[in-house]
Amino acid sequence: MIRSSVLSSLFVAACLISPMLQAQGADNVSSKVTVVSTEQIEWGHLNPARGDKSPKAANLWGDRTQAGATGMLVRFEPGFSSPPHIHNVSYRGIVIEGLLHNDDPAAKAMWMPPGSYWTQPAGEDHITAASAPGNMIYLEIDQGPYLVKPSAQQFDNGERPVNLHYANLTWQNPRTSTQLRGAGVELANLWQQGPLTGTLVKLPANAKVQLSSTGSEFKAVVIRGALNFLQAKTQQNRVLRPGSYLAAGEPVQIALSADEPALLYVRTNEPFKLVRN
Repeated sequence: MIRSSVLSSLFVAACLISPMLQAQGADNVSSKVTVVSTEQIEWGHLNPARGDKSPKAANLWGDRTQAGATGMLVRFEPGFSSPPHIHNVSYRGIVIEGLLHNDDPAAKAMWMPPGSYWTQPAGEDHITAASAPGNMIYLEIDQGPYLVKPSAQQFDNGERPVNLHYANLTWQNPRTSTQLRGAGVELANLWQQGPLTGTLVKLPANAKVQLSSTGSEFKAVVIRGALNFLQAKTQQNRVLRPGSYLAAGEPVQIALSADEPALLYVRTNEPFKLVRN
């Protein structure tokens, strides 16, 4: 049966998955903000044992082969479809590019476009498939290591999966959210776990904004469109395309602009503010 709501899962066959490559060339553009652009990312095989049949992957932060939380990018070839499998940990997924399906092995395909969100509970049998010419997701776990195991080892951890198509997201605007100020900016709350939250931010074309966070954890991934990031030291704009990453471990204020409509995923441990100039 097709799931209806948020997150689902990922992929591959095999029992163990070897380490993803860390994104390379992280650039400390100020004392507070770290930036990794799409062009700096070096991709490796998610499962080297499968060679070119494996999805490609790269850690943006953390290390999925170790304990602790991790955020990673995963790329799928067109027509990819995993065999049924489970994971030892739960994860969240957001489609960045292409069309993804993640559900029970017998479920009818529900193709999720960019901006769609799903969760995949640990232990639940599922498949992941991709159908567009280019397919990429952002995948996030709260604890590692991240492993793929046979369906025969499936178990029920009490969680239930959610598949949330982009068209079904619920958006807040400055009239309904105190986090926003200025015409055209919106947000959709995806998940909350203690103080940590995951939020999708929508910027209209030709928008200039200030994003401020007071927390000790701030992580953001460009999901759609291209964002211009004003570098604090040089006062020059740096273009961040889908899959690019921003992070800070202390309160920050970041200047962003969008020439075209854009989506940004934000993970914080304190509510952030977004003000359109």
